[in-house]
Amino acid sequence: MVPTWNYIAVHAHEPIEFFKDPKRLLQIVTRLTNVHEASRATPWAVSDAPADFIAVQFREIVGVRIPITMVEGKRKMSQNRPAPDRVGVATGLAASKLARDQEVAALIVVQD
Repeated sequence: MVPTWNYIAVHAHEPIEFFKDPKRLLQIVTRLTNVHEASRATPWAVSDAPADFIAVQFREIVGVRIPITMVEGKRKMSQNRPAPDRVGVATGLAASKLARDQEVAALIVVQD
């Protein structure tokens, strides 16, 4: 017997759009900043920086918009193995100290 890997793969299909419009970038960077600064005692805001500094920074940023039109997924989670093997895989992963291993263990269907 040889080891094998369990995996989940997701492919998103989309037309991609790149943009450099400063007004659009400002909206996106402001929203992103607000989300990531919200938990801080003193959140930083884009408006805290001088406007000319922001304008210079935006010259180096390329915005990306990806409106997803189709998603395809596939998973191999030991379903090709007999139930006792799946139980063993799930048990071994659940005992791991790594959170990602424990998460995968929860995805393995151990009964037929």
